[in-house]
Amino acid sequence: MSQRGLEALLRPKSIAVIGASVKTGRAGYFMMRNLLAGGFSGPVMPVTPKYKAVNGVLAWPDIASLPFAPDLAIICTHARRNLELLQQLGEKGCKACIILSAPASQLEELKATASQWQIRLLGPNSLGLLAPWQGLNASFSPVPIAKGRLAFISQSASVSNTILDWAQQRNLGFSWFIALGDSLDISVDELLDFLARDGKTSAILLYLEHLDDARRFVSAARSASRNKPILVIKSGRSLASQLLLGTTPGLDAAWDAAIQRAGMLRVQDTHELFSAVESLSHMRPLRGERLMIISNGAAPAALALDELHARNGRLATLNSETLNSLNALLPEGCGQGNPLDLKDDATPERYAACVEILLNSHDLDALMIIHAPSAVAPASETAEKLIEAIQRHPRGKQVTLLTNWCGESSSLPARRAFTQAGIPTWRTPEGTVTAFMHQVEYRRNQHLLRETPALPLHLTQNSSEAHQLIQQALDRGITTLDTHEVQPVLQAYGLATLPTWIASDSQQAAEIAEQIGFPVALKLRSPDIMHKSEVQGVMLYLRNAAEVTQAADAIIDRVRLAQPEAQIDGLLVQSMANRAGAQELRVVVQQDPLFGPVILLGEGGVEWEAERQAAVALLPLNMTLARYLVMQAINSGKIRSRSALMPLDIAALSQLLVQVSTLAVDRPEIQRLDIHPLLAAGREFTLLDVTLTLAPFSGDNEARLAIRPYPHHLEERVTLKDGQHCLFRPILPEDEPLLRDFIGQVTKEDLYYRYFSEINEFTHEDLANMTQIDYDREMAIVAVREFQGQPQIIGVTRAISDADNIDAEFSVLVRSDLKGLGMGRRLLEKMIRYTHDHGLQQLNGITMLHNNGMIALARKLNFSVGIQIDEGIVSLNLPLQTTAAIPCRER
Repeated sequence: MSQRGLEALLRPKSIAVIGASVKTGRAGYFMMRNLLAGGFSGPVMPVTPKYKAVNGVLAWPDIASLPFAPDLAIICTHARRNLELLQQLGEKGCKACIILSAPASQLEELKATASQWQIRLLGPNSLGLLAPWQGLNASFSPVPIAKGRLAFISQSASVSNTILDWAQQRNLGFSWFIALGDSLDISVDELLDFLARDGKTSAILLYLEHLDDARRFVSAARSASRNKPILVIKSGRSLASQLLLGTTPGLDAAWDAAIQRAGMLRVQDTHELFSAVESLSHMRPLRGERLMIISNGAAPAALALDELHARNGRLATLNSETLNSLNALLPEGCGQGNPLDLKDDATPERYAACVEILLNSHDLDALMIIHAPSAVAPASETAEKLIEAIQRHPRGKQVTLLTNWCGESSSLPARRAFTQAGIPTWRTPEGTVTAFMHQVEYRRNQHLLRETPALPLHLTQNSSEAHQLIQQALDRGITTLDTHEVQPVLQAYGLATLPTWIASDSQQAAEIAEQIGFPVALKLRSPDIMHKSEVQGVMLYLRNAAEVTQAADAIIDRVRLAQPEAQIDGLLVQSMANRAGAQELRVVVQQDPLFGPVILLGEGGVEWEAERQAAVALLPLNMTLARYLVMQAINSGKIRSRSALMPLDIAALSQLLVQVSTLAVDRPEIQRLDIHPLLAAGREFTLLDVTLTLAPFSGDNEARLAIRPYPHHLEERVTLKDGQHCLFRPILPEDEPLLRDFIGQVTKEDLYYRYFSEINEFTHEDLANMTQIDYDREMAIVAVREFQGQPQIIGVTRAISDADNIDAEFSVLVRSDLKGLGMGRRLLEKMIRYTHDHGLQQLNGITMLHNNGMIALARKLNFSVGIQIDEGIVSLNLPLQTTAAIPCRER
């Protein structure tokens, strides 16, 4: 099934209604009524043996008698007839079908029949489809919808009805309204790919309950959210609600992490959903997160401040020059803080003058203006004065503005004036701050979207040694390793553990303690007791042999009394780490059933409830993503500042998290890695206790990750014809300055051949889009050489696949002064091998008639060459799944 198959469903030219009826209350009645009322311009063909016509439209007795195959059929009969009707539609040549209801026992057969006839299915148990711009209402909706710029995709019919009703009350229009039902065939990710290219859609709203393919969803969402805002409501936050919905139980925080990494915005309910749509649609893009609040009363400003703190927002701090200007303007008693209280006697002139001073300042990124009903400052007059001041000021379009005119009837004309002036406005201080924080979170997520997981330089990584150690344990049937056993695995990735010894009994523990020196810590070894604190299985600061012996015997006695069936594998003896001024953290890697491996960061020494006490991120991490995880943990209170003497070193902790991430990604046998605690003292981090849980793994290691990491295996050392060496490797985000320098060394003629137009300059956004790519959908291979001790990009080949991973468009560009070295051919050969191995069917490209070098190279590599003289271009095509198409690797 492909994107092409969606056209028949979403843009049908003809529709058949199977089971059309004239009886009020029947599904076939509602469907015919809505289709005809919607104004669909193509033929609507009711199919029923009971009536000659339905709603004045000639009816056909059965599917076989239809005059031609419909693009779209809607089955409105009893569910027991679904299979036979779908079979008949396939024989007729129908391309898409909406199934309104079906029992669970029927789903697999429906899917198989649809696949046999290449019919795209919407549903079953779907409310249907509305596309107002096409006059299409193929739904049970009792409410018609207006044309708009929002697309809505829902996995719940009941939520769909609620949204439709809500939107009608507010005159909110849609470009598409698609109720997926059980998503038997058509999935959210396919629709995201479709809507990302739809010119009528400016933002996409999702209501999700489940996913079938997390990797496909995240990849589609990352692609779509580069172009349009995507907002998500995800139900099933708690385990109880997940069980109620019948979805796979998992970490709700993993959904948060995936939504953030895909550049989307998660909201909690439908009210917040449309509030966020309004803010993202009307507010100017944020340049930063510093908010300045002014108000004509302390109370509404306090409400705004409380909401900002609750959402971990950031206030602006004004410089002395701005404060002096405000002091000269404002009467005594107004204060100098943020929020700035202009007092309840603030006139329109005071408001306008204050806003002008603040717009002059570069200490703020957003300005929130609150107005409470006042006899001194009438709502409408104040609004008009501010609109005039903002439109006149040169920075009026640079600073993000938010207005909150409190009250209802008295403030309504003022809010209308702001809306007409293109300045967003809200009724309450809390709603205004919420809208601002939607922008903040969206901005942060858009930054995360463009992060490619790649390792920092000089990272210790000995994957082969770790693999050997883990495989040896699995070969012996060992699936749980404690600190002592996992120590060499961690050291292979540069992670420092406290030296640990194993003692079989209390006497041996005392002997080891005397050798390593006091004080020591003593810990129980038992695969059956995950939380040693439950049985007082950890004893610290033991100062002599007698204390060690006594403590060891006591631990063993407590376990035998409390859990007599538990296996005891002796005791661990460790030197006491220096905990003075240090902070105890906890780092866990675990497998989420939907999104694969995730990493959790929180504080140590607490009962671990991941949803409440840890910040969560998808693996793999790079340094930027790791730092964001640390900051998220700090800002949300998951990690609190404990020591002024040795404050947490964020950069060092970020590197440690990257090392843990790399280990977990390299070794898919790791089911869970629990560092409890991680002792943080300045730049020093010590892994005090570690538990590693293993399981045999077979299959594609990368396939288990929701976001494809940097593909190291594509790196290749190459020698060019002149003997110089270079590295062929996938492009990285940090290649942006190298790419800019490379383009600067390409002649205008070569750039014209590549881009079909004269390009004077590539912007930062252009270069970012070229370097920050999703390796699932796009690949760019750069040739990099060392020149005078600095890396240089000297050639690039790129392939961008369609959403179905069938066709890819390729390009090749070599530095103009380095042609003739065979680099272009070697790069293109590598891209051909890659796209073949990635499962693509064909590689396509176009070039200009006079680009003789590219045309000659394409012919040498077995591309078919089609010259289109009228258009002045040459089309190049290579079928990939043939032996002749794949070039041999040069040795």
